[in-house]
Amino acid sequence: MPQPTEAPDAPDELVGPLERGLAVLRAVAAGPDVRHRPGDLARTTGLARSTVDRVATTLVRLGVLRAEGRDLLLAPGAAALGNAYLASCGLPELLGPHAVALADTLDESVSVAVPDGDGVRFLTQATRRRAMAISFRTGDLLPAERCAPGALFAARWDAADLEGWRARRARDPLDVGFPSVPPRPSAPPGPVEAEFLDRVREARETGVSVDDQLIEPGLLAVALPVRGPDGTVVCAVSVVSHSSRHSAASLTERALPPLRRAVTAMEEALAAAPGGTASAAPVPSAPGLKEELGSGFLQSLARGLDVLRAFASVRGPARLSELARLTGLPRATARRSLITLRHLGYVREEPEGFVLLPRVLELGHARLSGLSLPEIATPHLVALVLRVHESASVAVLDGDDIRYVARVASTRIMHIDITVGTRLPAYATSMGRVLLGALPAAERSERLGRITPEALTPRTVTSRTGLDEAVTATAARGYGWVEQELEEGLRSLAVPVTDGTGRVVAAVNVALHAGRGPAEASLAALLPALRETAARISTDLSTVSRFSPTAPS
Repeated sequence: MPQPTEAPDAPDELVGPLERGLAVLRAVAAGPDVRHRPGDLARTTGLARSTVDRVATTLVRLGVLRAEGRDLLLAPGAAALGNAYLASCGLPELLGPHAVALADTLDESVSVAVPDGDGVRFLTQATRRRAMAISFRTGDLLPAERCAPGALFAARWDAADLEGWRARRARDPLDVGFPSVPPRPSAPPGPVEAEFLDRVREARETGVSVDDQLIEPGLLAVALPVRGPDGTVVCAVSVVSHSSRHSAASLTERALPPLRRAVTAMEEALAAAPGGTASAAPVPSAPGLKEELGSGFLQSLARGLDVLRAFASVRGPARLSELARLTGLPRATARRSLITLRHLGYVREEPEGFVLLPRVLELGHARLSGLSLPEIATPHLVALVLRVHESASVAVLDGDDIRYVARVASTRIMHIDITVGTRLPAYATSMGRVLLGALPAAERSERLGRITPEALTPRTVTSRTGLDEAVTATAARGYGWVEQELEEGLRSLAVPVTDGTGRVVAAVNVALHAGRGPAEASLAALLPALRETAARISTDLSTVSRFSPTAPS
């Protein structure tokens, strides 16, 4: 989103490295480019190249950015910053189930959004599976004038808010600063403003707002405000459809009664929600890194991000003492970070404490929330292959087979030739046995009972009793080992990949030729590295999918 032309005066206690670090992170997250060179970031931010290098080194070591050659990219760890807002406000957790129920009732997509300056930030949605899909990513920002919730939020604007909106429209008349919506082909300022203000007046009078193809041709929506216990509007819920199924009038007529009931249920959930702080021990993000990297590591940047992430443990306003305890920082240090975050528009101070604001989601959350399992896993597979010099893969259970969703081949002359999308029988593969072993007992028994193993090699386990024992042993020891059962000469070792709930959702393996050495030597050499890789993939998957489901492929 375009930034204001003038920033408020910087407070005396501003933490410069935190301010500069967030400027670099914003630049990496903004725009259509995924990859960024440090020199380009220096030009974009106006920072010295040496400063960008130190910021980048720090953010890479913190898992917020990752480096590929000379390029910098967002890393899944950056999603924890947006997660802190989503957890602190509680809206996805409290309202998400009601959005899903409403979507099921209407068989239309439903979204929940909050105001963010003169824009609208999407937090959660329940989508429908259709050829003409309608969906936004968690954290996507839309101009207020181009969506149904915007008129509801603008109904509360004062004169300064309206002038800020006009200034943004003048700077960016085509909405190029909002990458989640198509740019306007043209934008005469007079008609756009008049039409928007008419919709704002109607929303103020009726409490209803309609989007009749404002975002793009064919997209329709009707929205209602959701109020907190004090009567203020905290968010809006929208029912979204397409002109092939409805007109704006027919959608409004069809959706409003169940939408009103859903809003009532949402407001009751907000009123009943408990506040308070979760029990959590102080966990600094970067113990020992300052000693390791010296001046190349910006400790005050790391501490500021710790303070930001600590909001995830507090529902509602957080007191300075709570944040200091959660981060293990002195109160004075935490306070300077909060002053900086407030100056940058990420935190608001209230009588009850500090509140994290939805603008935090601009720090890459929308892009990261759209990552798939292969996109999350592949960088870790690359690192694993460089470490062990063998091919590595990730697969999911698909019926009675495994299906490869990510793979990195080794550079050996003789390597395992499998591609993404390949399906293999689960019973004869290490990843398959890991995934079968992770099933609930009843489902595992049912699956194994319907499988008729075939002898793919003389070593393949073909009896149902033997297969059950092999899967049970795999589950008990925490890894799968298959020695020349799928193919002569092929040895494979696999471990599970879990999501944020601890559920096994995939498996990662290393495959090699059995002639490389004794089985015991291969196990000792590969298992520690494989487990470390699985842990990193699981951590990233947990972070990215905490509030947004991750596609398996």
